[in-house]
Amino acid sequence: EICPLMAILSSSSSSSSSSSAMQKGIVVTVPVLVLSALSSAVIFFVLSSFLSSCSCPSSLSSLNDAVIAAVGGGGDVRLDERISTSQEDIDWVKTLIKSNGLHMHENVLRKGINPRTREQQLQDLLQYKGISHYEGEEATNHTALPCPGELLVEEHHSNYGEPWAGGRDVFEFLAEAAQLKPNARVLEIGCGTLRVGLHFIRYLNPGNFHCLEKDELSLMAALRYELPSQGLLHKRPLIVRGEDMEFSKFGSDVAYDLIYASAVFLHMRDELVWIGLERLVEKLKPYKGRIFVSHNIKFCTRLGGDKCTERLASLGLESLGRQTHDSLLFNHYEIWFGFRRIKG
Repeated sequence: EICPLMAILSSSSSSSSSSSAMQKGIVVTVPVLVLSALSSAVIFFVLSSFLSSCSCPSSLSSLNDAVIAAVGGGGDVRLDERISTSQEDIDWVKTLIKSNGLHMHENVLRKGINPRTREQQLQDLLQYKGISHYEGEEATNHTALPCPGELLVEEHHSNYGEPWAGGRDVFEFLAEAAQLKPNARVLEIGCGTLRVGLHFIRYLNPGNFHCLEKDELSLMAALRYELPSQGLLHKRPLIVRGEDMEFSKFGSDVAYDLIYASAVFLHMRDELVWIGLERLVEKLKPYKGRIFVSHNIKFCTRLGGDKCTERLASLGLESLGRQTHDSLLFNHYEIWFGFRRIKG
C-alpha cells in the first residue's frame, strides 16, 4: 500500500503560505485564521485515519513482531548458523596474525603480565583473594553464586586426555552429521564438565540440551562454573545426576534428534550398554534421529560375525558405519560410529 503523503503535503501548502504571510507583516483577517485552523484539523484527521488503517508497523516492537510472524510465527527465527570453521575463516586469521607480525615466544614475566600455573593461581586466590575484595561479614554477601577456587582456576579443564578445545571439534562433527537446527533436542550420555555440551547449549534453544552424568565433581564444575561463566544459565539445560543408563527423569514423551556418548561406553559392561540402547531407541526420532558412539563399538563387535547387526536390528537400529573428524587446532582426529532408528 502506497501512503498518500503527496495529497497531505498539498493540503498543507495553504497553511504554510498563511504562516509566511504573517512573517512578512501582512494583515490576516479572522476568516483566514479560521480557515487555517480548519485546514490543520483536516490534515490531522487525514493523518490519524491513515495511520490507523495503514498496515505499516507503528513501532520497532511491532516491526519485530511482524518479522517473527513472517518467518515462523514466534518460534526460533535465527537464520541458519554456520557451525564449522570455513577455509575463508582460517585464511582471515592467518592473514591477521601475519599482518601484525606475531610469533610464539616463551611465556615469561613481562610488563603487566605475570604467568602462573593453575596451582600457583589457586594459591594466590586463596591467599590474596584478588586485588580488590571484601573482608569480614561483607565477604559473604556480595557474591551471588560463590564458586570454589579449584573451579575458578579451571583445574577441571585438565581432566581429559586431550586439550579442552577438542570439545568444539566434537560439537562441530556431531551437529553437522545430524544436521541439527537450533530447535533440535540433544541428549549426551556422560556430559562431564560440559567440554562438548557448552557448545550444544549455546547453539540450541533453551531447554533442548539434556545430559546424564554420574560424577559429582564434574557436575559441580558444570553447574557452578561453566554455565555461569559462559553466560548460559538462561539456556536451562536439563542435567541429571544418574547412572546405569537410567533415563526416566527426562520424561516419557521426549524425542531426540541426536543422542551421543563420547568415550563413555568404553568404561561400561557390554550388557549395560545394550540395556541403555534398548531404552534409548524409543526416545530417538525415527529415521532422521542419530546415535553416535566414539572410539569403538566393541560392545557390539565382540558378539562376533553377523550377531552385532542382528542384535542392533532387533532393537530397531541400523549401523551407519564409521566416520572420522579432524581437529581444528591440534594433531588429532575423532572416530565415531553412527546409528539410526529404522522402526517408527
